[in-house]
Amino acid sequence: MGSTFMLKARICLKPLKPFFRQGSSAFLTIKTPVPLAVPPTARFLCSRDTNPNKRNSRQAEGKHGTIRWAEEELWDGAVEGRGKKKPSFPNSVFAAGTAKRTAEMLKRKAGVPEDEEEPARRASRGAGKLQPPDRPLSAAEWRELKESVGNPQRFDIQMMRALFSSGAELDTAKSLLTFVAMETGTLSYKLLLWYLTLCVRDGHDAEVFDVYDIMRGSFPSLDTGASSLFIKSFSRTARWREAIGMLHEVKKVFTPSPRNYGDIITAAMLNGDTITAWALYDELIENGLSPHQDTWDALFKRVMKSKEEEREEVEVMSHTEHQERLLEILHYMRNNQIYPQQSLTSSIKTWFESLTEQKWTGSWTKATPKGVCRCCGTQLESIQLTADEYQQLKEGVMTEVIQGRDVFKKTTPEELERFKTFVKRKPAFDVVVDGLNVANTNKDKGKLSETLLAVVSELEHQGLSVLVLGRKHMLRPSRSWDRHHMNLIQQKAHCFFTENISEDDPFLLYASLHSGNHCRFVSKDLMRDHKACLSNGATRRLFFKWQRGHQLVVHGYVAAGRRVRFQSILSYDTIVQTSGDSWHVPYDDTEDRSTYEVPQRWLCLTKMH
Repeated sequence: MGSTFMLKARICLKPLKPFFRQGSSAFLTIKTPVPLAVPPTARFLCSRDTNPNKRNSRQAEGKHGTIRWAEEELWDGAVEGRGKKKPSFPNSVFAAGTAKRTAEMLKRKAGVPEDEEEPARRASRGAGKLQPPDRPLSAAEWRELKESVGNPQRFDIQMMRALFSSGAELDTAKSLLTFVAMETGTLSYKLLLWYLTLCVRDGHDAEVFDVYDIMRGSFPSLDTGASSLFIKSFSRTARWREAIGMLHEVKKVFTPSPRNYGDIITAAMLNGDTITAWALYDELIENGLSPHQDTWDALFKRVMKSKEEEREEVEVMSHTEHQERLLEILHYMRNNQIYPQQSLTSSIKTWFESLTEQKWTGSWTKATPKGVCRCCGTQLESIQLTADEYQQLKEGVMTEVIQGRDVFKKTTPEELERFKTFVKRKPAFDVVVDGLNVANTNKDKGKLSETLLAVVSELEHQGLSVLVLGRKHMLRPSRSWDRHHMNLIQQKAHCFFTENISEDDPFLLYASLHSGNHCRFVSKDLMRDHKACLSNGATRRLFFKWQRGHQLVVHGYVAAGRRVRFQSILSYDTIVQTSGDSWHVPYDDTEDRSTYEVPQRWLCLTKMH
């Protein structure tokens, strides 16, 4: 039942959409501080770090006072009681995995049971779908199966999809094609596309060659999904150069994807054609696309082997030029705040260590709360913005967020001007508090004003100039908003109350940025919508950097008689950085990191002298 039968089959020339219209690969706290001591069994965070310093509680200096932070202990494999491991829980709201851990903790506290019905639900969703056979069928058996399910329309497409989803063997899918060709005399474009998808996924590249000949000879054009699949498959074989021609055909209609480029770049590197690989990489960047990490991985890995497998007939790039191009990748990661995954980071480490004449040494490590590398002692870059960066951010936020097209969906021109006048008449604030947001950290709706008062009192106790933003309904006495509490808040802090329909965030951002680079703000809102309003990528990255260095989040629950604590603000920037004789690369070692979180682990690369 080989592919020769398919070559003889007449292909259904159904009306097809033009190449650029075809479907794509759609198939395809308040908490009493308790000092924590690192137990002697805790292993060190770096193999060369023989005397790690104890961590003390974090403090950040404000312009007029000190903000008290929660204790931070970043243990790695520490043992706590009865042999149980105590996991590392960084206290920064932006630390990788924090969002997932918080959600799981809240789920446990709420007593939500494990979802035991999920497998049953998945099974019920699959009910009514065609059940694929577990072996190749004869034409008669396929006909019997089709009749048993009521001769549905598009039986062939539905069954091929089911075969793909179930991970069926190639021979079973081939037997379906044989049945369809014998019964109808035709094989439709969509059926072949699903068959192609199965072949590419399972690595049947020789079969892909046959499908390519059939589809190119029978249809006027190929859609994006088919083109991408052919590029992927051909790039894995000795016929990889044909994928370059496919890429040129794709470029006549639309911009190829980073995956299309990456497949061919990987093939070129594996076959020693570094000139072609880097030419395609440059084209990818010029098109404004961001490379996939496995593309970078191939570039780093192939360089390590280029001397072993270099072929005389292939023009190769010099070792020095290769080195410069790979360092450009690290600068690209820095400029675009990209964190390599652990597998890519391992390739980067190995490449550096392969430069024997330069004697680089790589180590896996973490940073101290003060931003010092635990391996080499280098001070990491500060999280604080420079004067120029701050001015760029301020202008961007004022123009696109505060004065943007959508701002008056959140307030009125009169209210915004009244607030600007209010801010200008006040001295610069040290802290701006999102009153409603902070109050709602307490789930007890009868203690909202008490919670807000506790936070404001803590900040006022530290000698800080505080602005509280609220809404007018908070001034009306109720179960949630005690009049005495609200009066005390207005005595301890400057207050501005907006209309009840207004949003607080634009006011909070305006007051914080207007007050200066020292001013912090208290809110658990991660401001993702406002960051998205910034059209310039560099400004968005500055916003995120400023946010990580200025946002205070209440740590834990606020309870009467206990001090208010805030989650820690790291003093250093989590970004790829170099000092010439060293590189520090923050990398992803977990799949739990949300897009607004930053990694906690680093690759330290130092040059020996």
